[in-house]
Amino acid sequence: MVDSRDVAFVGLGIMGYPMAGHLAAAGHRVTVYNRTASRAEAWLSEHEGRAVATPRAAAEGAAIVFMCVGNDDDVRSVSLGDDGVFAGAGAGSVVVDHTTASADLARELEAVGTVREVGFVDAPVSGGQAGAENGQLTVMCGGRQGAFDEVAPVIDCYAKSVRLMGEAGAGQLTKMVNQVCIAGVLQGLAEALHFAEKAGLDVDAVVDVISKGAAQSWQMDNRAGTMARREFDFGFAVNWMRKDLDMTLAAARRLDARMPLAALVDQFYADVQAMGGGRWDTSSLIERLRRVEE
Repeated sequence: MVDSRDVAFVGLGIMGYPMAGHLAAAGHRVTVYNRTASRAEAWLSEHEGRAVATPRAAAEGAAIVFMCVGNDDDVRSVSLGDDGVFAGAGAGSVVVDHTTASADLARELEAVGTVREVGFVDAPVSGGQAGAENGQLTVMCGGRQGAFDEVAPVIDCYAKSVRLMGEAGAGQLTKMVNQVCIAGVLQGLAEALHFAEKAGLDVDAVVDVISKGAAQSWQMDNRAGTMARREFDFGFAVNWMRKDLDMTLAAARRLDARMPLAALVDQFYADVQAMGGGRWDTSSLIERLRRVEE
């Protein structure tokens, strides 16, 4: 049993809302901030806690401040400046960024924290909205061991796995690896299901058989059925995957890492966006194959 802590959560989107809820359910004293105040009010109608008007106010008095927003610019807007998290965070506290952002930003924020005697952990997550709601996220962390040890037992309340991967930025780099794997698997699954459809096979039966062997994957188990039924109004949006792949490919260029498949699938996702599917689940890659012929 983890001792109750004073914590803050900045960003109550589809991921942050349930994550903050798990913190409250675990008995932590939670202060929330969200740019759209009505979202914070809705959260308070379901959970014990309090809402404040600025990220700085959220951080004041908190032992741990969690952030989960959209991209690098969003992180900077809530963490830096006179009303930002670091302006309110006290010496000895730790800031945890669950946003999928760049490794460079993680290193930048750790440097800011060092000056202020505030710990920092970059901690992007995998598992999607369902993982957040069910408390089954995988959390990939970068930072110093002491800061990680301080926050890991608290993160456990919404995670099935929390691991320190290295220095600041290592969590974000690991998340990039994760996204490349997902993109490649989904493109392969999309082509396979499209082939099965064109061959006149019973797609459900095909998936049932091959999922018992070496072709099995999380994407097959959780997305093949909805792909076959052309259901995409849920899950991790194409727009967000393109943001992640853009950061990944930029990092790959700096590292001289060759990633031709990731670059190709990124362009396929651009095609899905052009079809109006920016908010569709990432499994919608199959629609690009279908609509070439429609």
